[in-house]
Amino acid sequence: MKRKLEWGYELDDDPARVDLDVICDFLGNEAYWSKGRSRELVEKTFREASRVVGLYAPDGSTVGYCRAASDEVVFAYLCDVFVLESHRGRGLGKELVREMVDGSPLKDLRWLLGTVDAHGMYRELGFRKPSFRIMERPGPKFAGDPPSE
Repeated sequence: MKRKLEWGYELDDDPARVDLDVICDFLGNEAYWSKGRSRELVEKTFREASRVVGLYAPDGSTVGYCRAASDEVVFAYLCDVFVLESHRGRGLGKELVREMVDGSPLKDLRWLLGTVDAHGMYRELGFRKPSFRIMERPGPKFAGDPPSE
């Protein structure tokens, strides 16, 4: 799948096109939810993803990304959604998520995600507060993680 967007941007779900250096740098050094993740861990999450979608600037460089973790039957989790700061403010993040969720073979599944600061955007895309309490079993602690209860 390739989809053209305004301003010459493009979405593509071809994993071979993703610049892993950009993904590893952003997730390991900038993203509040994953700061401190090693390159090895980011690469493994990329390889094991059910689907990845990249966002590409007019020059072809990777400027955004998201991935899905799913059983591909009933459940999908939207992960690691980002657009590089210099490309924000154009609605590209919404298009990235829309492509992942609605343009996907996984579109009819229950989608979940975690966010601290983008609730409004996700509501516009059909997400809502779950009707049940989500619990977690924490894994490795990263710099952006909230304090434990």
